[in-house]
Amino acid sequence: MSISGEMLIGQTTVRGKNGQIHGINAVTGETLAPAFGGATPDDLENACALAQAAFDTYRETLPEHRAVFLETVARNILALGDALVERCMAETGLTRERLEGERARTVNQLALFASVVREGSFLDVRIDPARPERTPLPRADIRLRNIGIGPVAVFGASNFPLAFSVAGGDTVSALAAGCPVIVKAHSAHPGTSELVGQAIQRSVRECNLAEGVFSLIFDSQHSISQALVADHRIKAVGFTGSQHAGVTLMNIAAARREPIPVYAEMSAINPVVLLPHALAERSALIADTFIASLTVGAGQFCTNPGLILAIEGPPLAAFEQAAITALSAVPAATMLTRGIYEGFCEGVEKLRAQSGVELLGRGRPGECLQGQAALFATRAHAFLAHTALRHEVFGASSLIVRCPDADTLLQVIEALEGQLTIAVHASADDYPLLGTLVPTLEKKAGRILLNGFGTGVEVCHAMVHGGPFPATSDPRTTSVGSLAINRFLRPVSYQDFPETLLPPILQDANPFGISRRVDARTEP
Repeated sequence: MSISGEMLIGQTTVRGKNGQIHGINAVTGETLAPAFGGATPDDLENACALAQAAFDTYRETLPEHRAVFLETVARNILALGDALVERCMAETGLTRERLEGERARTVNQLALFASVVREGSFLDVRIDPARPERTPLPRADIRLRNIGIGPVAVFGASNFPLAFSVAGGDTVSALAAGCPVIVKAHSAHPGTSELVGQAIQRSVRECNLAEGVFSLIFDSQHSISQALVADHRIKAVGFTGSQHAGVTLMNIAAARREPIPVYAEMSAINPVVLLPHALAERSALIADTFIASLTVGAGQFCTNPGLILAIEGPPLAAFEQAAITALSAVPAATMLTRGIYEGFCEGVEKLRAQSGVELLGRGRPGECLQGQAALFATRAHAFLAHTALRHEVFGASSLIVRCPDADTLLQVIEALEGQLTIAVHASADDYPLLGTLVPTLEKKAGRILLNGFGTGVEVCHAMVHGGPFPATSDPRTTSVGSLAINRFLRPVSYQDFPETLLPPILQDANPFGISRRVDARTEP
């Protein structure tokens, strides 16, 4: 497959005429060919009309057919070979090793959701048979299943050009739920997006699905993105990006005549709590692993450890010195885009200028668009007094908050906004203190880690990649793991329907052998 600079609207390739987008080589800054045309209102209309037309047939595809479709997408992405990795390296500055790992994660996500669709419990089938003999009132026959919510708009992320983009978790979980998807490609990696989009488009064709199951558009400004969210045929939105952009989309969706959910992953500083005995036992080891987590991928991870909380004393001082030493050897790394690089530099300078904040150390300086890692420290009273210290700096920057005692440590945790992750480093002697912190940690984050760091999000059934606002727009959901499918489903009950009119999965014969809750018992 070659990169043409065209959008994919159903099974048609379309040259956008609403402005232009170019991929940029993240290392050299040079413009990459070809130019990508932005979508016009007519292009958007066509994509939405096709998605709406595809919904009724796609949502009723047999579980096996839908699973095969997801596996076909995975196979076609792998078939892109080095062309995908090399274009993505050019557009993002990310290493081959990182992108090959991310491609594997993308393919594994597709395999996971194929298994979820085959297994069928996501449909949450419940059958309460009629009880005409019940007194004082008989019970009707009531049966429930989940169905896809409708066409979904997905916005690709800048920092994960494969796993959170065109065929990323939002797209895959929506397709698994039975929802057609329109992806608005991220402008930072348009060539990568087109290649992956071609793999999905080909898979739709090979599996004989309605062409509107998938479309890919580009937006040279913001108007088409906003119109996509506002379109009455779109029933949900998946987004990963900045808090400002996420809230803008939330407001558009809420102002519609028919408001719709926006599942936005936005902003987190992912605190790491270092308890006293753990620091006393292994401060140098924790410092080394912290710096590795902070600087991986130039710090451009949504689970980047941007805040360290600990009680003052010699163990914390030893940790700080070990972290400074480790950080000083870390080379500057190329950031994804000029805008992200400039935002990182601005955030670091704001921290440096903040009253009560001390610059502890920097990584090695770099060249154009290379972020130089930074480590700062402040005291708990300053952190509590200045809310600006709780804002995310997207990149390899972290702030240590020195707390005088355990009560203040808890007070600082209670002052935090919602987070994707909170990590705690503790030894067995710290467990009594940790036990007092856990109820507060549960209220603040979607994932709590012990003796680790949040970077590295396993794609599995038990994963939660979400959290209270502003980490996400809906703390009840996750954007990673099999539970992500629930965002794009809604329940429907059927009361007193004859067997012939019921969907097959609700019929007594259970032709697909799906696990069901029948009269309060799980079958089979």
